[in-house]
Amino acid sequence: MHTLVFLEPGHFHAALTLRERQPRVDDAIVVYAAAEPGDARGGREVAEFLGLVEAFNRRPRRPTRWRASVRAGDDPLGRLLGERPGDVVILAGRNDRKMALIRRLHDAGLHVLADKPWITTAAGLGDVRHVLSGGARVMEMMTGRHAPTSIVAERLVRHPEIFGGFPAAGGESAIRLESVHHLEKTVNGAPLRRPPWFFDVRVQGDGLADIPTHLVDQAQRFLSASGAAPAAAELLGARRWPTPVPRALFARVTGVPDFPPELRADVDGDVLAYAGNAELSFRLGGVGVHLSTRWELTEPPGGGDAHSATLAGTESRVRIEQGPSTGFRRRLFVEPRGNGSRPEAALRWALAAWEVEFPGLAMAAAPGGFEVVIPDRPGSGHESQFPLVLDEFLRMIERREWPDDRAAETLAKYALLARALDHVEGPG
Repeated sequence: MHTLVFLEPGHFHAALTLRERQPRVDDAIVVYAAAEPGDARGGREVAEFLGLVEAFNRRPRRPTRWRASVRAGDDPLGRLLGERPGDVVILAGRNDRKMALIRRLHDAGLHVLADKPWITTAAGLGDVRHVLSGGARVMEMMTGRHAPTSIVAERLVRHPEIFGGFPAAGGESAIRLESVHHLEKTVNGAPLRRPPWFFDVRVQGDGLADIPTHLVDQAQRFLSASGAAPAAAELLGARRWPTPVPRALFARVTGVPDFPPELRADVDGDVLAYAGNAELSFRLGGVGVHLSTRWELTEPPGGGDAHSATLAGTESRVRIEQGPSTGFRRRLFVEPRGNGSRPEAALRWALAAWEVEFPGLAMAAAPGGFEVVIPDRPGSGHESQFPLVLDEFLRMIERREWPDDRAAETLAKYALLARALDHVEGPG
């Protein structure tokens, strides 16, 4: 039985790991945070964390039973290391100091599940290499690895009669990944409150440091599925640009009426230039990859984040779409090249074989080819994937296989992102 410890949980991803009960984990959890003047419970960020956890406890269906003990005061990391009330530490908060915390926890023999990004500048790469070299287990929260559409897409890419293989890098990128996130959104049915430091790219990480952690991870997995052995990536280009954030939206999202002094250099009148958008091009295993990510202001009514992945194979193109055209549900398409008779027959056979693991899996005609219909199941939604990440991490700890391919992929990813951060200087 594991005991979870949360260190300064400043991002809602920390609480989402507790969205479901976990049989490997004691219901009693411990939270360490710095005390704030007049608030011995650790301040607003801890209150937001506890409120979300309590909402999971009180829901009518599948309620959880978490019992949180908050230990607020000076030097929360030092007290955690001295008291050691548990064996697994969850980190999701300020990113500029995250790797220094992970290194100290790792070196003290504590396992760490940490939200992305791990670095905000290239200077943190040495700590990443250190914590991934062995000892206590350290893993990054990568929810996309548990998305059913991504899992089935990897299987399609693995199937030579359906996908073929990735062509060698040429004029076009064989893998194109795009994502759109929203600064103002709802989580667990309630408006999300972000801390003011989220808008400070020196703390949170800019567009190259943050969301590309997910997209590079996806590219690595698709290439591994195709039989490639991606290691070091060749950076081809990188850029970032800002999203204009009005003062009124900043106030609604943070609960703070004005931009704090540390953001004033990026403020023009009533608008903050939030450098959260990025494009990244590279070659991995000889295959061209292009990533694009951007932040928009407010989640559309009835909608959410958007995502697309286009994987160009020699036999078919595999495509994942999530956005207004799909009702913000992730949908998976296979578009054969040529007459498509061979990929179609192979697709029918494969889906029948996978139906045991994915009940209701089917194919339907779609423009340009076929849609692979994946019925909703537990873990389909982004929020519900965090407990799956926690379960994956606990299983990894118990297997005692470390370091492994996951560590090598994580290090290769951050080496690429460190080069991209060095490549682009300044806030533009």
